[in-house]
Amino acid sequence: MRKAEHTGPTKSSRRDFGRELTAMGMAGAIAKATSSVPTSESTVLVGEGGQERSVNQACDLLIKGGTVIDPSHHLHAALDVAVKDGKILEVSRDFPEDRALNVFSAEGRIVTPGLIDLHARVFEGVGNSVNADRYCLGRGVTTVVDTGSAGYTMIDGFRKYVINTSNTRIFALVDIYPAVDIGITSVVPGRKGIMQNLDWMNPQLTAKAAEKNKPAVVGISVILHEYVTGPRDLEVLKRALEAGEASRLPVMAHIDATYSPLPDVLKMLRKGDVFSLCFNNHQHGILDANGRILPEVWDARRRGIIFDVGHAKDRFSFDVAEKCLQQGFLADTISTALSNNLVNGPVFDLPTMISKFMAIGMSLEQTIESTTIKPAQVFNYGLELGTLRPGNEADVGIFDLQEGQFEFVDSSGEKRTGRQKLVSKAAVCRGKLFINEI
Repeated sequence: MRKAEHTGPTKSSRRDFGRELTAMGMAGAIAKATSSVPTSESTVLVGEGGQERSVNQACDLLIKGGTVIDPSHHLHAALDVAVKDGKILEVSRDFPEDRALNVFSAEGRIVTPGLIDLHARVFEGVGNSVNADRYCLGRGVTTVVDTGSAGYTMIDGFRKYVINTSNTRIFALVDIYPAVDIGITSVVPGRKGIMQNLDWMNPQLTAKAAEKNKPAVVGISVILHEYVTGPRDLEVLKRALEAGEASRLPVMAHIDATYSPLPDVLKMLRKGDVFSLCFNNHQHGILDANGRILPEVWDARRRGIIFDVGHAKDRFSFDVAEKCLQQGFLADTISTALSNNLVNGPVFDLPTMISKFMAIGMSLEQTIESTTIKPAQVFNYGLELGTLRPGNEADVGIFDLQEGQFEFVDSSGEKRTGRQKLVSKAAVCRGKLFINEI
């Protein structure tokens, strides 16, 4: 690592990005970013509860001159974000630099609430999990939900050695399968049918482990893939739902290439449960033979089922996603299903996922909404995330929105070309600034 000029914050490469930058304070130039949506005084978030700014109120960090996009408050404007004591102090125009201990220039950049990845594997050292500080926080993701790297036999260790020691804000789902991470090894020889032994799936022990590890644990996870469940997928799901009921938590079902038809699976899910991997192009997907969305999928949405993308290695199809978008069906949340065999493609990171969906027709505002306030509403995290509301924990993403011709690839190798690409430049997590030097 090297120090920035002007006694600024220490910069870190991706390799050592996980280290907290303790020497903040780079002097930033006063800048006004252009905005496609003008703001008025009524849309500017000044202080907790909207009170007037105190002339004596200083901040620890001022993110100056960026274009703030915060869908939770319908903000898209040139604004400054002030941080004090690890909280958002205010979001406003022309916050005086002389009342900031440290200033970070976001001139010409996009500033958002910290991104939330609703589906990833971050139990580093187990299965194909990634280091969250490097591949999540290092890419602008301040909160990540690990979706089943640990079952009831391993969740204690995951919380103690990873969740509690990471800079990234990590939450976890307890998998109904107790032993090892099977999500990313579901089609590895030797794993076939491993979930057919229902004695392994213990709802009571899973629920007990989830309760013990709250608030870090926010849900239950279950893999529904014919390769691992065989013909017993509905019984496996039933046991996961029993664990969810007992622990009063939602269930994320990884639904892909199931043995049972999708309508049979969907009718078992409850309001608030999550269907992840929703844009896969395998058997029993969400489209019928004519490319139309199944009536049962629309019904599931009306009942309050959450639809999550979860790209993964082979679970995302541009063709399926485009057909759904054309019919007015957007996923509620965009996520990566990231593991360490995907960090160099085709997934890369959550900003790349945002870029992929912009390439097929979603707006920047829609994609930011699907990676901030919408995933913030899926689970009970014990605090308000996905927003720059004053008084909340200071989680902020700072990005370059690059213009050009960018090629993106889905799980089947199909390609789409986009005109914009979102790239992480810095992030604030729990009020601490991390700079991504690429």
